[in-house]
Amino acid sequence: MDIPFAFIAGIIIVIVLFTLWILPIPLWLSAKFANVHISLLQLVFMRFRRVPPSVIVNAMVTSQKAGIIIERDLLEAHFLAGGNVPRVIRALISADKANIDLDFKAATAIDLAGRDVFEAVQLSVNPKVIESPPVTAVAKDGIQLITKARVTVRANMRQFVGGAGEETVLARVGEGIVTSIGSAESHKSVMENPDSISKVVLAKGLDAGTAFEILSIDIADIDIGKNIGASLQMDQANADKNIAQAKAEERRAMAIALEQEMKAKAQEARAKVIEAEAQIPIAISEAFRSGNLGVFDYYKMQNIQSDTQMRDAISKGGVGDKK
Repeated sequence: MDIPFAFIAGIIIVIVLFTLWILPIPLWLSAKFANVHISLLQLVFMRFRRVPPSVIVNAMVTSQKAGIIIERDLLEAHFLAGGNVPRVIRALISADKANIDLDFKAATAIDLAGRDVFEAVQLSVNPKVIESPPVTAVAKDGIQLITKARVTVRANMRQFVGGAGEETVLARVGEGIVTSIGSAESHKSVMENPDSISKVVLAKGLDAGTAFEILSIDIADIDIGKNIGASLQMDQANADKNIAQAKAEERRAMAIALEQEMKAKAQEARAKVIEAEAQIPIAISEAFRSGNLGVFDYYKMQNIQSDTQMRDAISKGGVGDKK
């Protein structure tokens, strides 16, 4: 049985393609021409280690042309660890051209930490401006100032791994602005010399422990807010007034209660007087029956009472009014 020529040609093509895939001869030749020493057998072993030979070879060629020598094992280890080899190579070349101290170990550490190492190098070369949110502070004279600042930072490669981010820098700058304005005697001095805030804030070393180095802090805008001192004084005055009103109301209630108590005692005394006067006729009758009081003595007592009532009326003007 004759085998078709097309079938045999197809098998040959498959074998050739598989051989070229296992033995990346064009890639090995390009490495040789670039003076990169790597054997064809090592490229074959990369296939079995699931490392794309093109990624490693291109990275070695690029770094070799830039004057940076990196071992193949280090590149493979970084790739197997989940790193981005081309990005690390680009970052190392950029750092070398910009005279930035960045070695392969630090670059891979930044890359494996999840940060863009090439962007970090660019940020170190070209500083970044961060605008702070409005910061509200009160001077000693009680005037509120609303301040916006622009913070110019660049990457600190030594602390880029493990260093605090932009949020921490902005928080520290805001704290420094509040402290600077709060120590000012008057808001006018702050308005006249806004650079005094920058000097005080920069002197605090706010970039310690962060992934950035603060180059400058520029006050972009200062607005006058409320008169906090006057508002606090008004609130205190209202509170004092309410306390005084409460105390006056308490004294008035005590006076009313005392008055009611005195009226009750007076009514009780009048009741006792009326009760005592009601006993007088009974006592007189008893005196008559017992012989202790005579008729003439009774009339004499009546005359004395009438004379007393008349004198009281004269002294009060009652007789003249009757006339």
